[in-house]
Amino acid sequence: MRVLVAMSGGVDSSVAALLLKREGHEVLGATLNLWSYAGRLEPYNNCCSLEVAAVAKQLGIEHHFLDYGRLFEREVVRRTIQKYLRGRTPNPCIWCNALVRFPALLAEAERLGCDYLATGHYARVIKENGVHHLLRGRDLEKDQSYFLYRLTQRELAKLIFPVGDYLKEEVFTIAKESGLLVKPRESQDLCFVPDNDYRRFLLDHSRDGIRPGEIVDTSGRVLGRHEGLPFYTIGQRRGLGLASGERLYVLALEPERNRLIVGPEEALYSRGLIASEVNWLGGPPGAGELEVEVKVRYRTPPARARVEPLGDGRARVIFAEPQRAITLGQAAVFYRDERVLGGGVIERILSDAEA
Repeated sequence: MRVLVAMSGGVDSSVAALLLKREGHEVLGATLNLWSYAGRLEPYNNCCSLEVAAVAKQLGIEHHFLDYGRLFEREVVRRTIQKYLRGRTPNPCIWCNALVRFPALLAEAERLGCDYLATGHYARVIKENGVHHLLRGRDLEKDQSYFLYRLTQRELAKLIFPVGDYLKEEVFTIAKESGLLVKPRESQDLCFVPDNDYRRFLLDHSRDGIRPGEIVDTSGRVLGRHEGLPFYTIGQRRGLGLASGERLYVLALEPERNRLIVGPEEALYSRGLIASEVNWLGGPPGAGELEVEVKVRYRTPPARARVEPLGDGRARVIFAEPQRAITLGQAAVFYRDERVLGGGVIERILSDAEA
């Protein structure tokens, strides 16, 4: 079997390539050049770099660099900036996977005559009754299926996740015992932001769209001033600069009025949401509600909920218990046990009456 491995130079993708070689497959490597920090002469960011060439050489595999910087800037960087300016908290890694990474790598795999594309994601794929299903990785602490909910059946049929059945510590052990020339580097959602300073990045790329404004409570009383809505997210408590006898949290961002709404922690909890741009990995479900578990952020545990498809790519999600800090722009991903059913972008938070 001939397999193209998406390689970043990190532990996970390098071990993925090693495992496939050990199984006797013909392995090739490819690295996407998506973004380079200012001041660097070569393609480089905290996720991928030219250092990967040393790993490929060590493994004795053919390796290719692919330049998709313009597409990445248009589909991911600009989209991220626009969402922040609209009062959303986006997840650029999801859109990179859907619009850049997997389409580009699968096209390269086809060009090179490869049967499959492999990545270092902590996830798994199985096929049942002619349908490919995405499963959570064995290591639930490192599971990355949340970022892959926009995959299609055509893509799942061509994907392999070699480290999906391993714990992260087992992957590290394999890398160490094999002497792989890798650094213990983790991928980042904002891989295009130097030093994770997204405030500076947004100021540099959208200065005219960021304006100070009022911080108000739920009754509209002005409590202070904010530095620009893109610098805040739902549930945030620190950095508000408010002198108050009670703990106040960011409840909502109002880009139309350039206001930041704050209030007590209990006001952060919601019973439901509307998701848009919903993708169902195994095809649209039938009519009626689905009993599922839903993750509203990557780091939050899945919560029991009912999901009702609404048509037009939308779905209503009603939780069994109120959820904290549901955030517009993040993804709501639907699970049943280990299986990812689908997901969408959080478009609206439902009031208690609506839920």
